[in-house]
Amino acid sequence: MKYNNHILEELLVNFIKNEVHKTGLKKGVIGLSGGIDSAVSTYLTVKALGKENVLCCLMPYKTSSQNSLDDAILCVNDLGVRHKVISISKMVDGYLDEINGAGISNVRKGNVMARSRMIVLYDQSAEENALVIGTGNKTEILLGYSTLYGDSASAINPVGDLYKTQLIELAKHLKIPQSIINKKPSADLWEGQTDEAEMGFTYENVDKYLYLKIDERRSDDEIKKLGFDEQFMKTVNSMIIRNQFKRVPPVIAKVSNRTVNIDFRYNRDWNM
Repeated sequence: MKYNNHILEELLVNFIKNEVHKTGLKKGVIGLSGGIDSAVSTYLTVKALGKENVLCCLMPYKTSSQNSLDDAILCVNDLGVRHKVISISKMVDGYLDEINGAGISNVRKGNVMARSRMIVLYDQSAEENALVIGTGNKTEILLGYSTLYGDSASAINPVGDLYKTQLIELAKHLKIPQSIINKKPSADLWEGQTDEAEMGFTYENVDKYLYLKIDERRSDDEIKKLGFDEQFMKTVNSMIIRNQFKRVPPVIAKVSNRTVNIDFRYNRDWNM
């Protein structure tokens, strides 16, 4: 599961540079939460585009952890990158008031917060004439541990093929502030929330399983013989299967000879 992080850094920096520039743009906008995923994406994007061409948006809600905001500012100061602090509290609370949603679940409220942040990012990208850079890692993408059209939305994603544990190693290589590397992963959607407590297992354990199942294409019988708990395997398999819809574009009903995202999907269709 380990990569040469020097090579990985070069590959991802070139990916960002090439994918942004081939659109005719030269800037990126990124949501910087104070967590390790967005920090890694930010450091890579600054290396690729230059600090003057990157805007970091810090988008706290009124219950967000001050430590998260402080850690985001650590990254901003370390990189010397441009940033804006844009509170989403009025956006979220205005919608909740409109629907009398004071008693909605944490999950629903968290989804509203995640999608509100994406409104901000895409509006700021329009102002900047920039692309929105994604921050979701491979573990979250496979498990569906993200909000559709919220934190899963972006124009390009440099870290989406890195498992969480691989991303942590890359963060160390990039010399991201130690306080970010050491803290428990959290979407910071409500007080005391952590990823691992919510999922019911550790990133270390699930990454090992996902690597065997997805990357090495091992059968469940093979993986079980390596000591993985059967109930854990069933839980993870179920998460992968039921969240497939989050990993694909909206399915279009095919009624013509060539349908977008079915048989018309590649640059070569435009002789590019």
